[in-house]
Amino acid sequence: MSVQEVADHLGVPKATVYDRWRAWGLKAHRVGRTLRFRERNVESWLECQEA
Repeated sequence: MSVQEVADHLGVPKATVYDRWRAWGLKAHRVGRTLRFRERNVESWLECQEA
């Protein structure tokens, strides 16, 4: 998933994903100059965030 796709999925601005992905503990891969996220990693992170 691209940063924009993650931002849309989470309902946050793209800048928030860039600023917070490390603090959130999301695993990302650099492809050239862009960040890519595996959908399963984003989904598992979201499940852990449920209150």
